[in-house]
Amino acid sequence: MAEAQSQVAPIFIVGDYSVYPGHGVGKVVAIEIKEIMGTKIEFYCVQIVETGMKVMVPKTNVVSVGLRPIISKEEAGKVMGILKEKNVKIDNQTWNRRYREYMEKIKTGSVYEIAEVLRDLFVLKVDKELSFGERKMLDTARGLLMRELTLAVDGDELAQQEEVKQIFGL
Repeated sequence: MAEAQSQVAPIFIVGDYSVYPGHGVGKVVAIEIKEIMGTKIEFYCVQIVETGMKVMVPKTNVVSVGLRPIISKEEAGKVMGILKEKNVKIDNQTWNRRYREYMEKIKTGSVYEIAEVLRDLFVLKVDKELSFGERKMLDTARGLLMRELTLAVDGDELAQQEEVKQIFGL
């Protein structure tokens, strides 16, 4: 966790898209100042695109909660590379241990870790039937990635790549 503290907090303005770990893409709808116990604190008000849920993140906690900007086009290219990797060794551990491991990766909010989860589950799906929890997780990872990639890269560009079309069901 010490490494996260050394990061510089991104600065958002109203209208910016951001990613809130575990919830996905959100839009900064307001920046408000609230007084809490005599101290004025500035908050980003982020509305999660998928659910409409509103989250208030103190500007001083942006790094610790993992709020980050949408990935760049270059980073989207790296994500596509992860998704296209076919030579991956899937752990033969029990599905519930794998599930916990994948949940941890999704909670980090790292687009690369989420891409690995999606890829691994997709590869696993080819070999065997996924458990209900794994299917739900596959859908979650797919949704989180799809929304962010669509904002980072032109949606048509995504749809033109065969491997990606397959993974996202385009």
